[in-house]
Amino acid sequence: MKLPDNLTGTWSKFDELGPLDVYDLLKMRQDIFILEQTSLYADIDGKDPGALHYLIRERSTSVLLGAIRMFSDADAGTARIGRVVIAKEGRGSGVGRSMMLAGIEKAEALVPGCAIHVSAQAYLEKFYGSLDFETVSDVYIEDGIPHIDMIRRG
Repeated sequence: MKLPDNLTGTWSKFDELGPLDVYDLLKMRQDIFILEQTSLYADIDGKDPGALHYLIRERSTSVLLGAIRMFSDADAGTARIGRVVIAKEGRGSGVGRSMMLAGIEKAEALVPGCAIHVSAQAYLEKFYGSLDFETVSDVYIEDGIPHIDMIRRG
């Protein structure tokens, strides 16, 4: 997937991330999920070391604009994309779509034909639907925020 020329996107295992990457990633998730969305939960949940992380940065400034984490399971034929986060500076610019397309492409490369799962904030149902995700649950509350489960079938 080709990003706009002003952006860079990198996939890394957690132990391949540099100290600045880890700091920027955790700060962004804290600033948005915990402070902006006023959702008090344990973002550092012990799962990051087992995930692949995709970070999108603005090329000229290296400012982190967005990130996702992904888990894949070849035996089950599934992948899960989560912790989808976009900085205020990146919202409305297509960064979210670029990240999700990169996630779909990576999941399909790792587990061809896989079903891709997301636990989406309910207000983003239309956005994920535009990427061929289907709603497979009723709305439920997770960390104080309405969510739905969605799957993109391979």
